[in-house]
Amino acid sequence: MKLISWNIQWARGMDGRVDPARIVRDARAMGDFDVLCLQEVGANYPAPGLAGSAGENQFEQFAQLLPGFTPVPIAGVDVIGADGSRRCFGNMVLSRLPVLRVLRHQLPWPVDPNVISMPRTLLEVTLESPLGPLRVMNTHLEYYSALQRRAQVEAIRRCHEETCGRAAGEMAADRRGSPYHAFPHATKTILTGDFNFRPEDPLHARLQEPFPGRDGRDSPHVPRLVDAWRHLRGNQAHPINVGLYDRQQWPEAFTCDFIFASEDLLPHVTGFSVDGHTQSSDHQPQLLELQ
Repeated sequence: MKLISWNIQWARGMDGRVDPARIVRDARAMGDFDVLCLQEVGANYPAPGLAGSAGENQFEQFAQLLPGFTPVPIAGVDVIGADGSRRCFGNMVLSRLPVLRVLRHQLPWPVDPNVISMPRTLLEVTLESPLGPLRVMNTHLEYYSALQRRAQVEAIRRCHEETCGRAAGEMAADRRGSPYHAFPHATKTILTGDFNFRPEDPLHARLQEPFPGRDGRDSPHVPRLVDAWRHLRGNQAHPINVGLYDRQQWPEAFTCDFIFASEDLLPHVTGFSVDGHTQSSDHQPQLLELQ
């Protein structure tokens, strides 16, 4: 199984051109992916709102560009435009594997009056994979507000803990075929996205901390989230995935996009790579391979 995660900057490349089809071509050149996780997808935001955009609905475009994939969108920003249309900005998962369940979480947005910010989300998609039920969580945390970013990390941890608790607990008899039908809850998890923190940031470590059980020891039911690159490469520096070519926006290239895997998924993690050549966004795509 192959998963690609990419902050696409609304499909705007280093040439200033907005081209969703180019994003798909570059992703396919990187690997025959089963799951594509995108951050910064826009709809009805013409320039100058989103530079270079004609106001196209990119959620619809990516769905059309990948026939045979189930598109799962989420908009953190959903507002009315001057012409009455919905203007949306958010993330997306497209899966060739069957999608068992979708949960859309609004992440905390505490008041931070000193900075601009926007609403942020966590998209949770449970897939029927060759490894059994597999949860893919795609997110993009706040850039400007450290206060909001900290709250969002804690919310992601709570979400993971609650879902794993449902997977371990006894579920009441459900009503098959009704909204109460209980699809499987997965502990095997991939968490990916643009976290807007660097590897040395305490939030990177916080996201990977164990989950305490009722007796104070680590919970046996909630597998810890682990940086997949570090799992495979130890202390080798993360590949640069932001600002490699866009030195106007990013004077210093760095890393803030990560893929985390739950401990019970780590034996299946076999590969991790970053495409350092594409210039179709200000970020570089990441590929995670599982067997």
